[in-house]
Amino acid sequence: MRRLAPFIVVGVAAIFAPAAVASPTVRMAIVHVVQGCHVWGTVDSRPLGATRTVVLKGGGRIQIRINCPMSFDFSQVSGPKLDLGAPRTYAGTVRTIVFARSGVYKLKAVNVESSEQMGMATLGPDNTLLLTVRVR
Repeated sequence: MRRLAPFIVVGVAAIFAPAAVASPTVRMAIVHVVQGCHVWGTVDSRPLGATRTVVLKGGGRIQIRINCPMSFDFSQVSGPKLDLGAPRTYAGTVRTIVFARSGVYKLKAVNVESSEQMGMATLGPDNTLLLTVRVR
């Protein structure tokens, strides 16, 4: 029995170790661009487009920093119910969304102020940002 004890401890640790590992966090930004006013972007403000798809494992998170000078209202269009908190996110702040369950989530971010109200030069209408999150 004493010889089996270390193997049992290692076996139990191996079973629970994946749960103890921190869930991955994808960091994104909403950035200002001339064509369409704003798009999804990388954390260093490289534009990625008005629609984006992200794949996460269960328990994963997305952090969205508002690098555009406008405020945005977030809403869930489809997928398992998420806790989004207050709908509005302000310029310079970060919103973190946790995806605990598997499924396909669709989120929408709409600017509160228009580019004209903010005195920003843009071409064409302001984009409505759509984010699809696939959680496996």
